Amino acid sequence: MCPRPDLYDPLATWFASQRRPLPWREEGTSAWGVLVSEIMSQQTPVSRVVEPWRAWMTRWPTPRSLALADSAEVLRAWGSLGYPRRALRLLECARTIDHEHSGELPVGVDALRELPGIGDYTAAAVANFAQGQKACVLDTNIRRVLTRVLDAKPSPTAHVTKRDRARFETLVPASAESSRIWNEGIMELGALVCRARNPRCEACPLAEQCAWLKAGRPGLGERTTRPQGYEGTDRQIRGRILKTLREGGEATVGFLERASGAEPERFTRLLTDLLAEGFVSHTAGGLITLGAGTRAGGTATNA
Repeated sequence: MCPRPDLYDPLATWFASQRRPLPWREEGTSAWGVLVSEIMSQQTPVSRVVEPWRAWMTRWPTPRSLALADSAEVLRAWGSLGYPRRALRLLECARTIDHEHSGELPVGVDALRELPGIGDYTAAAVANFAQGQKACVLDTNIRRVLTRVLDAKPSPTAHVTKRDRARFETLVPASAESSRIWNEGIMELGALVCRARNPRCEACPLAEQCAWLKAGRPGLGERTTRPQGYEGTDRQIRGRILKTLREGGEATVGFLERASGAEPERFTRLLTDLLAEGFVSHTAGGLITLGAGTRAGGTATNA
């Protein structure tokens, strides 16, 4: 049963012909493969994820295989995907699955949400896309489409409210397969057509039902938040430090400081943070290396 066949039917027809052939959508992809794709795709364009995902799944096709890896291997494999904290969380998640669930992903939203680093969205996506469970999947693309179609607003609120979650849950079809088509279809529609800045309303299968389009697309082009820059940020400098270690192996603190391009005080603060967070560690010889190894101390000093 579909609560809104006027939305589901045109969406399902459109999705059947426009669905991108992403590798984690292929028949036979494990729930683990879907989970990895979801973690990699957070804050990263899908086009940048395809090849790293293939390489990752070839190297670590199961949670147990990843659980046996060390953090340096994992960070090197993560490469330039960005936000490397996700790689360490994925490693922690794999170790938890291996130790507490005999190497098998637990089934269902509630059980998946108990894993480290797995929130509401990822748990619902894995349960629905890979485990045959009905779930309400709410990412930015889905929320933007539904907010425009139902509320005539250009963009959703910054965070999912209880009211919106309850309301959107009533739209999810009852069967697992139909709910998967609904969730994946709206997500794809938001990525390809109902985009944040340049929506292609002329190609939208829900144009006739869209309250925002009927209202004349109010608010299009208005910025609700200030764009976050990258140049010169702590995140950029941390990235330079990690890239230097990924590409060159061990390094002295002084070499890393020069490679970072940061002033000494700022560099010391950021390296100390990286040490504390397990991204890097001291070797027995006093060098800095990638991953959480045996540390000689928790504070960076210029040597």
